Amino acid sequence: HPSNPYFTREDEEECNLLSAAVARGAVTEGVIHCRMWHDMIYVVLSFQLGIEEMLSRVWDSQPRVIKFPRRHQRGSSASGLRRQKRDWVIPPINVPENSRGPFPHMLVRIRSDQDKDVGIRYSITGAGADQPPSGIYNIDPISGNMFVTQPLDREERASFHLRAHAVDMNGNQVENPIDLYIYVIDMNDNRPEFQNQVYNGSVAEGSKPGSSVMQVTATDSDDSTTANGMVRYRILSQTPHSPIPNMFTINSETGDIVTVAAGLDREKVSQYTIIVQATDMEGNLNFGLSNTATALISITDINDNPPELTVRTFSGEVPENKVNVVVTNLTVVDRDQPHSPNWNAVYRIVSGDPSGHFTIRTNPITNEGMLTVVKPVDFEMNRAFMLTVVVSNQAHLASGIQSSLQSTAGVTISVQDVNEPPVFPVNPKMIRFEEGVPAGTTLTVFAAQDPDHFIHQIVRYSKLSDPANWLKINRTNGQITTMALLDRESVYVKNNVYEATFLAFDNGSPQASGTGTLQIYLIDVNDNAPVLIPREAQVCERARPNSRINITASDADADPNVGPFVFELPSFPASVRRNWTISRLSGDYAQLRLRIPYLEMGVYEIPIIVSDSGNPPLSNRSVIRVKVCPCDDNGDCSATGAVAAAGLGTGAIIYCAPIKTTHGWIIRREKERQAKPLLIDPEDDVRDNILKYDEEGGGEEDQDYDLSQLQQPESLDHIINKPAGVRRVDERPVIAESQYPVRPTLPHPGDIGDFINDGLRAADNDPTAPPYDSLLVFDYEGSGSTAGSVSSLNSTSSGDQDYDYLNDWGPRFKKLADLYGGGDDD
Repeated sequence: HPSNPYFTREDEEECNLLSAAVARGAVTEGVIHCRMWHDMIYVVLSFQLGIEEMLSRVWDSQPRVIKFPRRHQRGSSASGLRRQKRDWVIPPINVPENSRGPFPHMLVRIRSDQDKDVGIRYSITGAGADQPPSGIYNIDPISGNMFVTQPLDREERASFHLRAHAVDMNGNQVENPIDLYIYVIDMNDNRPEFQNQVYNGSVAEGSKPGSSVMQVTATDSDDSTTANGMVRYRILSQTPHSPIPNMFTINSETGDIVTVAAGLDREKVSQYTIIVQATDMEGNLNFGLSNTATALISITDINDNPPELTVRTFSGEVPENKVNVVVTNLTVVDRDQPHSPNWNAVYRIVSGDPSGHFTIRTNPITNEGMLTVVKPVDFEMNRAFMLTVVVSNQAHLASGIQSSLQSTAGVTISVQDVNEPPVFPVNPKMIRFEEGVPAGTTLTVFAAQDPDHFIHQIVRYSKLSDPANWLKINRTNGQITTMALLDRESVYVKNNVYEATFLAFDNGSPQASGTGTLQIYLIDVNDNAPVLIPREAQVCERARPNSRINITASDADADPNVGPFVFELPSFPASVRRNWTISRLSGDYAQLRLRIPYLEMGVYEIPIIVSDSGNPPLSNRSVIRVKVCPCDDNGDCSATGAVAAAGLGTGAIIYCAPIKTTHGWIIRREKERQAKPLLIDPEDDVRDNILKYDEEGGGEEDQDYDLSQLQQPESLDHIINKPAGVRRVDERPVIAESQYPVRPTLPHPGDIGDFINDGLRAADNDPTAPPYDSLLVFDYEGSGSTAGSVSSLNSTSSGDQDYDYLNDWGPRFKKLADLYGGGDDD
C-alpha cells in the first residue's frame, strides 16, 4: 500500500502482475486481498488454479533487483559537513514452499552502483548459504544473481536471514553488507490430524439438551495464522439414528460435543458412534484438507426402572425345626444396568413374620431373592405363614420415577410336621439333698414331654452318664432313685454338685431322643473328723521361748463343719500332759511346747485330740512324732543331737566326732540351719529301732540289728593280739607321730573292717594322743555278738579326711554322708 513505508515499487509491480494474471483469465474466478504480515505485504488468492503454479509463473517472468543503498550527503553552512540521506529498507524475499523448480531458481539480483567503475565480486553468508543448512542459497559472484537450489518446506524452516557482501578484485569491501530476509510462503500441504483416532465419552441417560459429552481435538502443521492452519469441525454421521438422527452437535472451533435433543435412554440405545470431520482453510470444503475420527458415546445408566417381581404370589414349604433352609426363590426383573446398584435387588418382609423366622437374601448372580428360615418354626404352633415382601434397589430411584405396583408380592409358606424328640421342661434340673442319703431313696421324677401333641407316642428313659454309679431311673416314668450312698467329698462331686445325664426317647418313626441333665446339690453333713497337721516336728531338749510347734488340722467337710478346731492332750498316759502343753493361737491353729525345762533327747509320739465345730462335733486322736534334740544358740538341733534323735547307734555318733569341726561340715550345717529341713530322710529313718524300756535288757542280743553292712570279721583275735605300744601319757612326747592308714578314695565295702582295725592299731600306738582321748576298757558283755570294739573310732587325725565313702555304706548312713561329705566347697 502506498501509505506503508515498507511498500516498495517492486511490491507494487508484483501485485500488478498478479492482478493482470487474473484479468487475462488465468483464473476463472478469484479475489485478491492485500494484508499486512511481518512488516510486508502478501497476497491471498482464492481460485481454481494452484497458487504455487501461478507464483512460479510470475517469479519466472520478473526477477527482482536489489541494489546496495547509495550514500547521499547534504552540505552544511558553517562546518562543511553533509547530511547522509536515509537508506532504503530492503524488503523481504518471499519464496513459496514445495516449488517444483526447475532448480536452481533465481530469486533476486544483487547489484552495486560501483560496478561501472571497478570489478565487483558478490557473496552471501548466513544459515542456508555458508552455514547449516548450507547450500540452499547461492549467488553468482560476478552477476550477483541469487538462486534457491531446492524446494523449501515451511514446516521445517519458515525464514532465513542472509547478508550480501560486495568487494573489489582485491577483496576490499566496496559496499556495506545488506541484510536479506527470506520468508517461506506457507502452502496448504498438511491435513488436520486428530490426537486420537477413537475418542470415548459418556453422558447419562435422560440428560437435558446442551449437556456436555466430550471434546475432540485436531491440529494442523500449516500456518495457524492463515487459513491453511485454521481447523473447523463438523459431525458427518451418527449411528444409530434413534430416537432422531441428530442427537448431538459439535462446536466447529473448539470440538466440544453436546446433546441437542432429549430422549437418551440406555435401555434402548446404550452407545452412539459419531464420525467427526476436521477441515482446514476455515472449514472450506472446496479448498481445505480434511480428516476424520470416531467418537464413541456411552449412555450411562440411572435408576429409572424399578424392579418388578415376576408373579404376584409365591409359595413354598419348610420342615419344622430346620434352619438355613431356602423355602422359595423370588424372581425379579430390572432393566437397568446389570450388577450395578441400580439393578441389585433388596428384599424386605413387611408383614406376616412378627417373630423373625424368615429372611430374604439376594443371589448376587441371578438377583433372585432366596427366602430362608433363620429361626426354627413349630408345626404345633404355626402350620402356615402368609408373608408380604417388597423389592427395591440398592440405589434410590431417579428423580421423578415412581415405584411399580409389581414391586410387592405375597408368599405362602406351609410348615411340615416332623417327629420331634422329647424335651425335658427344666434342663438342667437342680435338686438339693444332704449327703449320706442311703441307697433306695427316691430323689425326684425327671420326666420329659413329647412336643408332638397331634401324635400319641410313648416316652421311655435310660441313663446316659452317671460317673459314680449312684443313680438309676425308672424306664417308664423317669423316677430317680439312689443305688449307693451320696458322698459330698467324692472326687465326682464338683463344687458340691453331682451331675448325671439321662436319655428320653419316643417310639416314633424315625425314633427321636433328647437328653436331660440332673444336678444334685449335696448339702454337707459332719461326717469327716479333722486330721492333725503336721505329723512330725522337732523341739529342743531344753525348753526355750522359740522352741514351739505350730499345729493345725484339715477337715474334708465344709463350713460350718470344719474349724475352729479344739486341740487337747489326752489324760492317758499321764506323761503326755506332764511333759507337754497346748496353747490356742487362733480358731484353726494351736501351739505345742514342752511343759518341763528339760526332756531327754529322742523321738516321742504325742497323741493329740482334735475336734471340729460340727453339730455334733467329730473328734480324732492323732499322733505327732516330735524329735527332741540338743540345740545350738539359734534354737536348731545340733548335728550330734539330730543324729542321735534320728536313731543312729552310739558307734556311729562316735565315728562322726572327728569330722564335726571340719570346714565343710560348718558350711553345710549353716545351710541346713537356714533351710531347717528334716535332719534325715524318710527312707533313712531308723527310729523304729529305738525303743524305751523301764528295765534293762540283754544288750545287743535283744535288738535285731543288721551288722552285715559293716562286714565285721567273726573273730576278735586280731584285736586281742595286737602289738604292744605306748598307751596314754599326760604330756605329748616329742617324737614322730604315728602314721595312720590312708583310706583309698573309693574303697570296696569289704575293706571297712580292715580299715577300722588298722585305725585302731595306729591309735593304740599313737604317743601324741591327748589324755582326754584315752581309751576306755569295756567288760565282756556276753557271747554271740559279732561286733568288735569301736572305741578307737573317736581318735583324731592330724589331717583332713575324705568321707565320701559313707555313700557306699547303705541307706542307714546316707544322712551322715550328706552331713559330712561333699568337700569344703559345699
